[in-house]
Amino acid sequence: MAFSPPEIDAPVAEKRPTQRIIHGQTLRDDYAWLRADNWQQVMREPDTLPEDIRAYLDAENSYASAALAPVAQLKETLKLEMRGRIKEDDSSVPAPDGPYAYGTRYREGGQHPMIVRQDRNGGGELVLLDGDELAKGKAYYRLGGSSHSPDHRYLAWSFDDKGSEKFTLRVRDLSAGVDLVERLEETSGGGGVWSADGLTLYYTRLDDNHRPSRVFRHELGTDPADDVLVYEEADPGFFVGVGKTLSGRFVIIDCHDHQTSESWLIDLEGVDQTPRLVAPREVGIEYSVDHQGDKLIIHTNADGAEDFKIAEAPVDSMSREGWSDIEPHEAGRLILDVITFERHLIVLERAGGLPRLRMRPADGGVAAQWQTIEFDEPAYALGIGTNLEYSADILRISYSSPTTPGQTIDIDLVSGDRTVRKTQEVPSGHNPRDYQVRRLFAPAEDGEQVPFTVLTRADHIDDGRAPCLLYGYGSYGISIPASFSTNALSLVDRGMVYAIAHIRGGKDKGFGWYKAGKAEHKQNTFSDFIAVRDALVADKIIAAGKVVAQGGSAGGMLMGAVANQAPEKFAGIVAQVPFVDVLNTMLDDTLPLTPPEWPEWGNPIADATAFARIRRYSPYDAVSAQDYPAIFALAGLTDPRVTYWEPAKWIARLRALTTGEAPILLKTNMDAGHGGAAGRFDRLDEIAEVFAFALAVTGLGDGDGSVDQ
Repeated sequence: MAFSPPEIDAPVAEKRPTQRIIHGQTLRDDYAWLRADNWQQVMREPDTLPEDIRAYLDAENSYASAALAPVAQLKETLKLEMRGRIKEDDSSVPAPDGPYAYGTRYREGGQHPMIVRQDRNGGGELVLLDGDELAKGKAYYRLGGSSHSPDHRYLAWSFDDKGSEKFTLRVRDLSAGVDLVERLEETSGGGGVWSADGLTLYYTRLDDNHRPSRVFRHELGTDPADDVLVYEEADPGFFVGVGKTLSGRFVIIDCHDHQTSESWLIDLEGVDQTPRLVAPREVGIEYSVDHQGDKLIIHTNADGAEDFKIAEAPVDSMSREGWSDIEPHEAGRLILDVITFERHLIVLERAGGLPRLRMRPADGGVAAQWQTIEFDEPAYALGIGTNLEYSADILRISYSSPTTPGQTIDIDLVSGDRTVRKTQEVPSGHNPRDYQVRRLFAPAEDGEQVPFTVLTRADHIDDGRAPCLLYGYGSYGISIPASFSTNALSLVDRGMVYAIAHIRGGKDKGFGWYKAGKAEHKQNTFSDFIAVRDALVADKIIAAGKVVAQGGSAGGMLMGAVANQAPEKFAGIVAQVPFVDVLNTMLDDTLPLTPPEWPEWGNPIADATAFARIRRYSPYDAVSAQDYPAIFALAGLTDPRVTYWEPAKWIARLRALTTGEAPILLKTNMDAGHGGAAGRFDRLDEIAEVFAFALAVTGLGDGDGSVDQ
């Protein structure tokens, strides 16, 4: 179907021209006024948004609702269908830690998780936190991280009730079931890190630009105003995080941008609690640290190890000079993570574009024999689960594929035996044999082979007639996994092809794949995505005129770029919290995340070449008078990552310049931020609306949306 023109007129944003000269070039911006002068206050207090901006966003929301009214029934059908695939009273497999095992559980109809603890000696279950109770009366509520003290007496936990990712950290006395009086405000969202005696909590606090930049130590029962500053990062381009080795001996302070890292350790067994530097930062050198026995295990790209290697160093002499390789670099095999148990060393890596595990005894040295754990599906997702016991001989992992529901698997690190502890239940039914997944390659403009994953019904015929939803991201080295999605089945069951483009900018084919899609090579990300679309059409897997592209955040920037560069190749574009005002954002070092982003995109303030390059592809700046496809953009008012005004400005300019009649829509969640709605069922409303849009613009949106039409 085609969208019918809504009964109300499309909003027309007022033009209030501003201009400035950068590197001798004049930048004109008609819609800069959509950025509220008090945007930082809006993040904390959404009601303080200026009335003229609120009126415009409300008008856009009303227009989007009117334009999407013809697919309202389809949206409801999809939402109910997707909810029917969710086991409402679901629970995780509890992770053992000493006398207890910790996990999450949902009640029937519940939107938010409960954090629970089971007594391993048969004492039953204790609900530590009830997310549904905590969320009552709030338009937005999201539980952050949580961590229990070593003696299991306290639980540190965090929450965000604005969507702005400014988390409040509380401490609950589990013996009494009540929170201590202190509240640690504007933290970065984790559950903090406990001292060995369980009386002190280390945590990270955000600065005024929403950057986690300081680590504090809080003594239970004291005023947070008296918390001790343990570490402060002076470089505005670096983030700070705090963690703990699985052994429990060291607190890790991690400092990093997108290409450089540095670690400091606090020895919880030592008298001196002053952080010790492992190795000073060097531009382009990344490393992370874990602990095993009398040595540190180091995951690093130092010494030219582009795809990373593993080294070790004595605890009492941990500088770069003391590092020795225990797993050398191997080009094309990207080491993603290292898990360090008391008696075992485990590596998660990607080779040939697919993840795998390798494990060996801790005391084996360089000559140790590695045991490899692989899976035989053509495309799949593999991750490390929750592992809390340093002395364990069992590794918990997660596994799924586009056809195989998620599994929690325990691997015996001595025998290699696998035990499936849980398989995701799909209440409405799921037969993997009803679907097929393929991993294929598209020739890029420069001859590279770009992998992509395709999910279809098993009876799909490659006759060039099927519509397609093509998903992409391609930034920060993030690889989109070929995992199981119950929601995607709603598209596939209606005859749509669901595809994921594993484009440059991710690390799907190693670290070099990431470097070839960032900074001066960013155009590869966009051309790779278009190449995947073209390969799907050339192979007759899909129809040329029935492709909808989807991406979010930096993937939303990808959507804006391909809409400008190849609008004729897409029937629709879905851009979720899209990073589309790239040039203006990278020129503004007062925004929350700009300085840390310069290594990814370039610094257009200092570098005229970077300025010109970003200006060419920045979706907002590159909008021109041409026939754009149907576009649906989604934003969050309190989003600190991609501020709401980026998609608002982009949509205003698109609507002013498009020469076509396709709908251009913006919907802003006025109660949420980057992740959209927090409740698991509330999220389905947003997903169903996106899918209804995609089905409609590809001709599958008629009727009530039933699969059997």
